[in-house]
Amino acid sequence: MKGIGLVLGLCVVGCQKAIPDRLVDSRAKTKIDHSLHFKNPGRVIHVVVALCDNKYQGIVPVPAHLGNGEDLKQNLYWGSQYGVKAYLQVQKDWKLVPLEGKLEDGILERVAFKHRSKPVWLIADAYQGRRIQDATRTMFHYAAGEDASIVTVDKVKIAIGGGADLVAYVGHDGLMDFSLKETFPASDKRHRDVVILACKSKQFFGPHLKSTGARPLLWTTNLMAPEAYVLLAAIDGWLAEEDGEQIRLRAATAYNKFQKCGLRGAKNTFATGW
Repeated sequence: MKGIGLVLGLCVVGCQKAIPDRLVDSRAKTKIDHSLHFKNPGRVIHVVVALCDNKYQGIVPVPAHLGNGEDLKQNLYWGSQYGVKAYLQVQKDWKLVPLEGKLEDGILERVAFKHRSKPVWLIADAYQGRRIQDATRTMFHYAAGEDASIVTVDKVKIAIGGGADLVAYVGHDGLMDFSLKETFPASDKRHRDVVILACKSKQFFGPHLKSTGARPLLWTTNLMAPEAYVLLAAIDGWLAEEDGEQIRLRAATAYNKFQKCGLRGAKNTFATGW
């Protein structure tokens, strides 16, 4: 993908167009499973990605090949150069590994990565662009410890969803366009970490996230390009047991490296904690 500055510009203006609620899919209330008791063999990260979609999301349209919410190969947040799947595939510390398990409705693809030197697994789900409301709702359920399930990754069983240790969301901030009427109370006493890479996510996701009991490790206070180098920077800091401010600096440094926006401006884009 060429023109990083262009992508940021598209993202920034993309957060300014309203979209009618009638165009946004919603699903039935998520089935809650309180019965899953499973100890992971290491740390698990579950990333929810809402594919960029010109038609069904409240964005000013990006180039068609980046904004097709059904196209896994070229989508801005998945298959393009800095999309979650494409970017992780070329990182030396991560290896794409086989995955077994049934996909939930609305997920076009689920991939699994294993850290090459640590017992850490990363699961990433690509939701259809028109299912952004489902993706957002699912992230909150995971943060609250709901919807845990067990999958087999490279012959190893791990608990994902509400069983993960770190939950992340990447994509457009759909809460600028629609509202979620339900609440997401914590289902257990675990305090999961959450990363939310979407424009102004602290403002829009905060009211729902509070009740989940999750800790906002990294989120945003401004318009931004939710690209995977920021996600990876946050994960690296999390694996190194860094505190929120150290992770915020990592994210800002990565963002400035790719966006050339100045470290001060990048730091002002991200926040940690409440």
